[in-house]
Order: sequence, then structure tokens, then C-alpha cells
Amino acid sequence: MTAIIDYDAGNIKSVEKALKLLGQEVTVTRDHEAILNADRVILPGVGAFGDAMEKLRQYGLDEVIREVVGKKTPFLGICLGLQLLFERSEESPGVEGLGVLKGEIVRIPDKDGLKIPHMGWNSLEFKGNGRLFAGLSKEPYVYFVHSYYLRAEDESIVTAVTEYGVRLHASVESGNVFACQFHPEKSSDAGIQILRNFIEI
Repeated sequence: MTAIIDYDAGNIKSVEKALKLLGQEVTVTRDHEAILNADRVILPGVGAFGDAMEKLRQYGLDEVIREVVGKKTPFLGICLGLQLLFERSEESPGVEGLGVLKGEIVRIPDKDGLKIPHMGWNSLEFKGNGRLFAGLSKEPYVYFVHSYYLRAEDESIVTAVTEYGVRLHASVESGNVFACQFHPEKSSDAGIQILRNFIEI
């Protein structure tokens, strides 16, 4: 069973729908026991870093997430869900992230001809052998919607990058923790393969 963490963030329904398409039993929940007992856990999200951290703390989900990670349960952060796993974000100065992974979230720099938020399809360049990307063609296109991006402290955890004015860390993997800045659930066949790979870990 896959638990999708419900903390009033956007984008939960499309993740649930994609997993059901793959034949998964899915529960959308903020119940601590259900999350802790799940075979795998997903933290999706669209929205502001500070608001999201406030909700996670309000529901006591910040500690649950750390416990899930500590139990070595496969864990996937998507978009804002990736950003929350890190220590801080320029979007919400003074707000501490979950700190599961080391690094910060910074704003995509303004550049002529570059629209922010970054919305659309970009190709991934793989770094190392990310388990989420098994069976994918080289440089697949995936769908992004974001104004802020990850700068991981330890580049060895970065499994994919993309270019949008700057080189963006698009995906990371550390032990049982996986995260994507892009939206696999909106990334057509490549995204479905990424979710299938996560389910099979």
C-alpha cells in the first residue's frame, strides 16, 4: 500500500490517479499510523514552502516523515515535496525545512526571455544510476512547474539535472529517499515509468 501524505497541498489527486493507473492500492491520509505502516510514502505538493511547513507541523507530520525515513521505507518527494526535504528556502526566510537532506532552495534567477515560474517540458540529463530512471531513454522530457530550485549540498545525491537559465538539480536519491523537482504524474509515459520504478523499489 502506498500512502500519499495529505497536508492540504495541491496536486494530490493527480498523483493518486497515476498510482491507481499502475494498479496500486493508495491511501491519501494524514493518519500517523497509516503512514508509518505503508509500504511506501509520497509527499507531493504545489504551493509555498513556509505555508507547507506550517501545515506539516500543525498535523505533526514533520516528525512522522522523519520516522518513515528512519525506518528505511521508500519515500518520494514531488515538486514542493522535494523542496521541503531540505533545510531552507529563499521563498520563506527563517522557516526551517525538514532537514532530511542537506541543501537549500533558491529562486531561479531572472534572465531575458526566461519566464518564471518555469512551466513546461525540459529534458533530463542523468547523473549516475538513479533507480527512478531505470528503463528510460536518454534525456527524457518531463514536466516542471516551479520558481525555486534545489542546490544540494552533496552533489553525489543528484541523479538528474536540467537547464533553465541555470543548471538545476532536478532529482535526488539518498538511501530510501527519492525526490523530483518535476511532476512524474504529469510527465506522460516517462513519468509513469518513474512512478513504476519507485513502486518496485
